Amino acid sequence: MAAVLIMDLVIIGRRPHEPSARESGIWVSIYVSLALLFGVGVWAFAGPTYAGQFYTGWLTEYSLSADNLFVFVVIMGRFAVPRQYQQTVLLVGIILALVMRGGFIAAGAALISQFSWVFYIFGAFLLYTAINFAREGLDEEAEDFKENVLIRWSRRALPLSPSFDGARLTTVHAGRRVFTPMLIVMIAIGTTDLIFALDSIPAIFGITQEPYLVFTANVFALMGLIQLYFLLGNLLERLVYLSKGLAIILGFIGVKLILEALHDNNLPFLNGGEHIEWAPVIPIWLSLLVILGTLVIATVLSLVKSAADDRKAARLKAEEEAVPALKS
Repeated sequence: MAAVLIMDLVIIGRRPHEPSARESGIWVSIYVSLALLFGVGVWAFAGPTYAGQFYTGWLTEYSLSADNLFVFVVIMGRFAVPRQYQQTVLLVGIILALVMRGGFIAAGAALISQFSWVFYIFGAFLLYTAINFAREGLDEEAEDFKENVLIRWSRRALPLSPSFDGARLTTVHAGRRVFTPMLIVMIAIGTTDLIFALDSIPAIFGITQEPYLVFTANVFALMGLIQLYFLLGNLLERLVYLSKGLAIILGFIGVKLILEALHDNNLPFLNGGEHIEWAPVIPIWLSLLVILGTLVIATVLSLVKSAADDRKAARLKAEEEAVPALKS
């Protein structure tokens, strides 16, 4: 993983540019292949159960990264980041996110090992998030992006130049060394990703409680996020039902967490502190099937609806153009 990140740093650092769709597609394919090979390695060394947990967790994190992409698009537009430097911003932001997520995962694993009842909280939070996704959608959530406390503090406390200076974090302005807006953008990307981890980390803990698999699934999901950002481009706007699909996934995992918490219950005020045997434990193969099936159905329905909307818009445009012609 370190080698892949260093490779990204070297390639992007030496030649910052806006990658083509072909280049982005190749790199996304490489990262997906690495994740699949890693799962094979987990299968070989630890068995199919843990391999299934990794694949399900990685697929969940990868799908939930779509909400990151929506907000990344808004941030890049809000700060008017030049396209050729957006790769650099995303890479640094994702490295920051990996460090912060690592701490978050360690804290979550320690909490779960000491207090199994935390699954009730995780499950309830995922259900709440699922309802918000279903009601508001990813695009509205992205449009409602507001600068967090750290971004606002950075704007006030740090001396900033009025414009970018390439991909540099500092520049000389009016005779003194100051920071460029690039630093604020990187802070925005990193902290925003951490905020979105509030739903993705509990979600993957609902699939596996192995911190190693939780972290590696997050790393592989974030690795290809830069290229996926450029590959999808305007396609994000066409995934109109993606928020509904993610709502179903989060709701399913939330229910799964609560059922597992009930099955392993030790809260004294619930069933006298005894396990609730009737609560079913959802197997990992079923989780993988539900998540994969939901993503496929949401994507297909989105593309069908977008195509129908395009045809309707083209027909209306043709009718509008035909009216003046008839009058003349």
